[in-house]
Amino acid sequence: MGPDNRRAIRPGGAVGRLTTHVLDTARGCPAAGLRVELFRHADGARMPVAQALTNADGRCDAPLLEGEAFRPGEYELVFHAGAYLDETGPAAGGPRFLDLIPIRFGIAEDGHYHVPLLLSPFGYSTYRGS
Repeated sequence: MGPDNRRAIRPGGAVGRLTTHVLDTARGCPAAGLRVELFRHADGARMPVAQALTNADGRCDAPLLEGEAFRPGEYELVFHAGAYLDETGPAAGGPRFLDLIPIRFGIAEDGHYHVPLLLSPFGYSTYRGS
């Protein structure tokens, strides 16, 4: 079973994990080598949880959250798009249009939460994937 297919089983058989995937829509390929950070928001604090680099398939090698660390709450993924776009695109000069891309979302129940990012130098989109 590949790293994106592993499941965290909690007592009682509950399954929970968080994954991401970054696709470079301008180049038509996965975004390899893009830094991703995960934070948890609670009681007015922003706490670091995990960080990873995307692999050749644009995915992290392991879930960003799983097992006992996976619990309901408010989270934020921060995609370091500017550094990736500097490496892969033509130098435009001047400030980047996109740099850090924060996506805040909630986890309400056990299950697979997949938060992909579709990225281009001048725009992005996301959704809850499967």
